[in-house]
Amino acid sequence: MEVITTFKNKAGEKSTRWTFRMTPMRWVFMAIAAAAIAVIIVRFIAGLGATTNLNDQWPWGLWISFDVLLGVALAGGGYGTALIVYVLRRDKFYPIARSAMVTSLLGYIVVVLGLLIEVGQWFFFWRPYVSWGHASVLFEVFWCISCYTLIQVLEFSEVATEKVFKGAHKYLKKAMPVLLIIGITLPTLHQSSLGQLFYIMVGKVNVLWWSPLLPLFFLLSSFFVGAGMIIIESSLAGKALNHQVDTSVLQGLVRISGGAMILYVILKIADMSVRGTFAHVLAFDLPSIMFLAELILGCILPIIIAFSSLSGTRKGLIGFGILTVAGVVMNRFDVLFTGMGSYLNQHGGHYFPAWTEVIVSLGLVSIACLAYLFIAENFNILGHHESEAVAAKGAKTGAAKRRAVPPSHIERQAGK
Repeated sequence: MEVITTFKNKAGEKSTRWTFRMTPMRWVFMAIAAAAIAVIIVRFIAGLGATTNLNDQWPWGLWISFDVLLGVALAGGGYGTALIVYVLRRDKFYPIARSAMVTSLLGYIVVVLGLLIEVGQWFFFWRPYVSWGHASVLFEVFWCISCYTLIQVLEFSEVATEKVFKGAHKYLKKAMPVLLIIGITLPTLHQSSLGQLFYIMVGKVNVLWWSPLLPLFFLLSSFFVGAGMIIIESSLAGKALNHQVDTSVLQGLVRISGGAMILYVILKIADMSVRGTFAHVLAFDLPSIMFLAELILGCILPIIIAFSSLSGTRKGLIGFGILTVAGVVMNRFDVLFTGMGSYLNQHGGHYFPAWTEVIVSLGLVSIACLAYLFIAENFNILGHHESEAVAAKGAKTGAAKRRAVPPSHIERQAGK
């Protein structure tokens, strides 16, 4: 089943055509999204107590860890790809630039919605805009995420105006260099600030995850997980939208990500050496097992894949993506739940997510998936293969080749 809508312009001519193909999986996404919206409405009316298992000892739960901490990290592929393509001028990665940008945009929208749902008095969400708590880490995170989401909307508008409101396209295109610079800078601030948020909780976070380098660890992991998210997104898009990204493009991206992982692991080991926490790593209790699992599965194995022949195969790339994303998922959950669990539970607290919390989180992801599919089917996202630099280079090369053809050869071809 495919939904097709066509709008007419003032002259009565058909101008804009929108399509959305309905499949069984998309119906499932829509059902989960509808259930989540119903729970969100109840939450807004009845409060957090009616829809979550949060308490005074556990004020942060699944929504903060999954929708915010993890959502911000997994949406990091946008700024990482922009840095590689537009700053480092690695044009071979241009085919994935727009899809990474859309994935990142939708990820940050999920984060913003998650923050709105999580805040106790959600109807006062606007107060940080006028109440300048500049000494608060969360204040900086709130402003950076808000501004970066707006920047990403403007960046997507440059793509959208290729199809609608075309008169604004040339202005947005001129503004893109400035938007890209801001869009690369802002994420480095709030990605590290989320680590800073736990850095100031001295004595509350387990020593395996607490570190003076925690802001840097959060920033680095948000950069290298971008490749994993792009691989997973491109693999799913390949099945859903009959689109495949060239293996060599993903392989190059994986090796850049692998280099960042090596730096991450080296800093982790150096940090543990300086602070003398190796004894905790080898304790083989729950925290040490979780720590070793996220480090080995989420970093060591992906590094091996990245710099071996496996990175040149589809299965190897998918394995890299799954392991990398799983490692960052474990890290963000460990920092909050495993890392702070002992401290919070000693004060009589206990927390396990309610089914309503799980439904809302799955619903936000479902909405993001449906939005991605709609955007990919109606805008030039997956088929945008060349940057202006590559196109210009190709045009010059073609012109040079035409000038290099001998006249006699041209005449013989014409004669034929």
